[in-house]
Amino acid sequence: MSELLRIQDLKVSFKTEDGLVHAVDGVSLTLNAGETVAIVGESGSGKTVTSLSIMGLHKKGQAQISGSISLSDHGTFKDVVSLKDDEIRDIRGRAVSMIFQDPMSSLHPYYKIGNQLAEAYLVHNRGKKKEAMARAIEMLDLVGIPEPAKRAVEFPHQFSGGMRQRVMIAMALMNEPQILIADEPTTALDVTVQAQILELISKLKKEFNMGILLITHDLGVVAQVADRVNVMYAGRIVEEGSVDDIFYSPLAPYTLGLLKSVPRITTTNERLKAIPGQPPSLINMPVGCAFSPRCEYTQLSSEPGCKSTKPELIGLSETHRSRCHIPQKIRQDLFAKEIKELHS
Repeated sequence: MSELLRIQDLKVSFKTEDGLVHAVDGVSLTLNAGETVAIVGESGSGKTVTSLSIMGLHKKGQAQISGSISLSDHGTFKDVVSLKDDEIRDIRGRAVSMIFQDPMSSLHPYYKIGNQLAEAYLVHNRGKKKEAMARAIEMLDLVGIPEPAKRAVEFPHQFSGGMRQRVMIAMALMNEPQILIADEPTTALDVTVQAQILELISKLKKEFNMGILLITHDLGVVAQVADRVNVMYAGRIVEEGSVDDIFYSPLAPYTLGLLKSVPRITTTNERLKAIPGQPPSLINMPVGCAFSPRCEYTQLSSEPGCKSTKPELIGLSETHRSRCHIPQKIRQDLFAKEIKELHS
């Protein structure tokens, strides 16, 4: 598989009246053609900030960004962090595109669907209005909207939530990008429509040979469509691995906590096992492991590092790594028992 995206040591901070918000702290990840990589975590973990950084959508006067975001522009790699605004606009929507969380806030209520899709095409193909409208109708048909020529002259409020999300997918694919970022693409949809949208995204990934970066908090969605997973907490990746690694052999206490907090249908009256406490302030981060104030396993650490030192991202292999001061063998044995109970 050819590499499409490589993020190295990405750090993003925002100036506020209360201090500097460290939204992303040293994130590194890769994305290849034909695969789906998920970023999972609670609200405020840095998932969306990372995706907006890839799109070059942070205002440089407000955000402090360091590290590198190298993405493929049809074979030529460009670093988004160092690009000028006009250079970013040139690749946005063409080399990399994004499906946003709320389609209703992304679509203009006063413009017809076809015109909005055509506009996305004309940004990179100027002066071809007739071709742009034909392309818009073609994409509406591709994403499964019936009578696309008729629906192209309708307005967003005439579409259901699922249909509006299909329109957003069509808009993101108007210029056949190599990288597609999907930020919580099924959050506001019911279960049936959610399954249809996920199936559509997977189908289009194969058809266009794209790499998909999926931003979500829904582990069910991750299990269904992802190939690799990055678990984020307080701006850092705390575990990375394949779907099987994350779901059946987690190494980070936070990952295990997420898995244990997923609702399950059981014959007992067992209460939901929520992660205790709240995520830390991104302005005043803990000195040591950011998760240690909420971690139920800190007593297993052989050193006081949980409270004083940030753990490094290490593990079994280059493809399965985690951050934790507790000896890996202890975590493997203990977490294996807990995962077995979850799946029993």
